Amino acid sequence: MFTGAHLERMEQITRDLCADFECEPAEFTGEASNVHLLVNFPPKVALSRHYYRANELWSGSYFAGSVDGAPISVLRQYIEQQNRPV
Repeated sequence: MFTGAHLERMEQITRDLCADFECEPAEFTGEASNVHLLVNFPPKVALSRHYYRANELWSGSYFAGSVDGAPISVLRQYIEQQNRPV
């Protein structure tokens, strides 16, 4: 279960990782059981990654997807409406 302190630390880690990948975190929040973030990736960055130990393309612990044509305002609104713990 995530607390507000956990989410604050994860947000800082996300910002640091985004800087490494030359992308921009647009929104970040979370709930007690999951995290929601909106990141602007440059076209040269692939969203998926391969888990060699698990022999799976996706881990059951996260989902990453791309959106094309959806207004950023709608995505931000969805993320902002999540119930972030204190």
